[in-house]
Amino acid sequence: MKHRITLIPGDGTGPEITEATVKVVEATGVDIEWDVVNAGAEVYEKEGTVLPDRVIESLKRNRVGIKGPITTPVGTGFRSVNVAMRQLFNLYACVRPCKSYPGVKSRYKGIDIVIIRENTEDLYAGIEFEKEKKETLELIDFIKEKSGSIIRKDSGISIKPISVTGSENIIRFAFEYARKNNRKKVTGVHKANIMKYSDGLFLEVFKKVASEYRDIESEDRIVDNMCMQLVQKPELYDVLVLPNLYGDIISDLAAGLVGGLGVAPGANIGKEIALFEPTHGSAPKYKGLNKVNPTAMMLSAVMMLRYIDEKKCADILEAAIAENIREGKYVTYDLKPDRDDPAAVGTQEFADAVVKKIKKLL
Repeated sequence: MKHRITLIPGDGTGPEITEATVKVVEATGVDIEWDVVNAGAEVYEKEGTVLPDRVIESLKRNRVGIKGPITTPVGTGFRSVNVAMRQLFNLYACVRPCKSYPGVKSRYKGIDIVIIRENTEDLYAGIEFEKEKKETLELIDFIKEKSGSIIRKDSGISIKPISVTGSENIIRFAFEYARKNNRKKVTGVHKANIMKYSDGLFLEVFKKVASEYRDIESEDRIVDNMCMQLVQKPELYDVLVLPNLYGDIISDLAAGLVGGLGVAPGANIGKEIALFEPTHGSAPKYKGLNKVNPTAMMLSAVMMLRYIDEKKCADILEAAIAENIREGKYVTYDLKPDRDDPAAVGTQEFADAVVKKIKKLL
């Protein structure tokens, strides 16, 4: 079956790891027509927008896309393309598998956890009030009048909405994911002991939805305790489902358990559109150097192949990546025991080695 998929190379090192990823995906024999469109900082400089209409239309047409990392300036400049896409297409589920691969440096072995993060609500909804603005001071007075709570006049304020609808969508997604992927347990993560009307609502919905999935074990954990549990005994956990902010933090913690963001794939999935991407940044200082590790984007492509029901190709690609890393000969500097090892290869050479592994597996 032929698949038409939106391909967004990104900027910084994005185009290099995208090229490497396309190479290994095509080596599996899957029939894909790439619809290449650009977004991000370089497009912004030329066109005054980070997310041109052609990118939006491509994703609407194809319903599946994969993108390289895109630069987002900290504290200034344009808004994150990733956040904009999540909200525009209601990509409410962020899926972050964190899996140990022999050959990747880590303090842990045998980790296989999936983080499922709500993507549209919580503190990342972007409802903010700047300090000392008229509307901010009015809000402070309103809160004092209605609740008796005193907020300092020089405060900036962020609103944290958590809804029944958003919570049910992500929690049900987590249980369906567990069922489809033969996972045994889903853990709901929250701070309901303190935020009783937001996180408390999330926990209430979690318990309600969990009661409908008797074939899957369920439990809940307070977020600070969850962090400690993951460091002490990560083998006890399987699928975690979390509100937006906690999911962002915990997914990076879990990536640290398996060697870092260089081996951390990701997906943002809605009811109609799915977008796959590595979770690391664009590393612009390495642009054009053929140096960065393409594993995270390649593993994102593995997730994409499974999503479009090309399971055999996905399994072959993952096995080839894993074997190349385990063997350790043709890997980038960050996957060598010594990062200064002169035998480290570049991005494209890593891809070429994976292609050779794929051919042996076909």
